[in-house]
Amino acid sequence: MATGSEAHATTASEYIVHHLAQMNTSGHPQAKIVDFSILNLDTIFFSIVIGVLALLFMRRIAKNVTSGVPGRTQAALEIILEMVNNQAKGIVHSAESRKFVAPLALTVFIWIFLMNSMDFLPVDLLPRLWAAAAGDPHAYLRVVATADLNGTLGMSIGVLLVCIYYNVKIKGLGGWVHELFTAPFGSHPLLYPVNFLMQIIEFLAKTISHGMRLFGNMYAGELLFMLIALMGAAWGGPSMVTGGLLWIGHIIAGLGWAIFHILIVTLQAFIFMMLTLVYVGQAHESH
Repeated sequence: MATGSEAHATTASEYIVHHLAQMNTSGHPQAKIVDFSILNLDTIFFSIVIGVLALLFMRRIAKNVTSGVPGRTQAALEIILEMVNNQAKGIVHSAESRKFVAPLALTVFIWIFLMNSMDFLPVDLLPRLWAAAAGDPHAYLRVVATADLNGTLGMSIGVLLVCIYYNVKIKGLGGWVHELFTAPFGSHPLLYPVNFLMQIIEFLAKTISHGMRLFGNMYAGELLFMLIALMGAAWGGPSMVTGGLLWIGHIIAGLGWAIFHILIVTLQAFIFMMLTLVYVGQAHESH
C-alpha cells in the first residue's frame, strides 16, 4: 500500500493495519494476533523457505569444511556450533539424547535468527513486489514469521512434543504417568488431582510463554519499523519543513533501531534455543 497521496490518502492507522494483516486461507484480510481457525499462508511460506535455505546453507558449509585455516563463514558457524554444543552439554546430561537435541538446538537458533532477520528488509519492499505480481495494490503479505503468534506457538508446541517424547523415553510411560500424579506434592491419593493439575499448568505455562516471548519482541520490533517508515512518508506532506525534518528523523531513527535490532534478533533466537534445551533437560529429570 502506498504511503503518499492518492485518490484517497492512506492514513497512518490504515497503513499499519494493512501491514499487520496476513495473507490467509479465509480469503479476507486478518489482523488478529491469533486465530487458529485459518492458516496464515505468508507465515507458513516464509518459515518453510527460510528453514530450507538455512539447511542448505549449513549443508554446503559442512561439505566444504577444511582441517586447515577456516574461511570466515566456516569459522562463524564453528563458533555457533561450539556455543550450542557447550550449552547442550551443560543442560542435557545424556550423551545419547544430545545426538538429537544439540543439532535441534543449532537448527532452532539459526532458523529463528534468519526469520527474525527478515525484519531488516524495508517495510514495503516485499509487500509491494507481491502486490505488483498479484495485480492487486491491496494484496496482503507479512514477511516476519516470528511476528505471528500462530507461528511462534506452533514452534513452542513442537518443543512440547519433544519434551513429552523424552519424558516417556527416559522414564517410561508408566513412570511419567506416575510422576504426573505424584509430583510435586507427594504420592497420596488425595493429592493426585492437585499434582496432575499443577503438572498440566506447568506444561501449558512453559509452552505459551515460550512462544509469546519471541512473538512479543518481534511484533514490537515490526511495529516500530512501521512507525519509522511513516516518518519517512511525511516528506510529501503539506509542510516541506516539517516533512523534511521527519524524513531526516526517519533515516536516523531507522538506522539506530536497525543497529539495536541486531541485538534483539540474535538474543531472541538464543533465548528460544536455550529454553528449548532447558525444557528438554527437565524432561530427563525426575521430581
